Amino acid sequence: MKDDDKQVGDPAAGEDVVALLVRQHGQIHSLFDEVRLAEGEARKDAFQRLVRLLAVHETAEEEVVHPHARGAFEGGDDVVQERLAEENAAKEVLSALEDLDTGDPRFMPKLLSLRDAVLVHARAEERYEFARLRRSSSPARLMAMAKAVRAAEKLAPTHPHPGVESATANMAVGPLAALVDRTRDAIRGVTGKGEEDADG
Repeated sequence: MKDDDKQVGDPAAGEDVVALLVRQHGQIHSLFDEVRLAEGEARKDAFQRLVRLLAVHETAEEEVVHPHARGAFEGGDDVVQERLAEENAAKEVLSALEDLDTGDPRFMPKLLSLRDAVLVHARAEERYEFARLRRSSSPARLMAMAKAVRAAEKLAPTHPHPGVESATANMAVGPLAALVDRTRDAIRGVTGKGEEDADG
């Protein structure tokens, strides 16, 4: 896990948007394994990191990548609509998982189901969207999109918000949701407790 942590904190300089997102897909896969294998507080910590990475990753795709893909290649709009439907379904499951304690017997079956869906989604993005983006966009454009994705991730909500999958909706809801999420993250970091415990 140390190597994975290095990757998260030290993104490769000069990578284009496809390389950046594919690398993050690998990190997401690794985090699912970390949550599955960990126990107790270590599982909670790994799950919180997974939730955050999934939330910021999907928001950045929705704000930067999908809007460009819609017009970048033939059939782009249909490809994006399919990915957005998958993303919303995953956000709903992830949101439900956040309501469960990681030690709850229902947690692991739901997590494994989500993992399978997320990995199928990631493969579909890489095959049907990212590969076509790389063929239809200039290297300069792909590099600029990587910078835009990194910028979007800094401002993105850190928890899933189902139903907010379009760039327009993200622009409207994103900043407020991000503020609320980051406040909740700060409380969890200071207290070591979930939001519901911190309120009590």
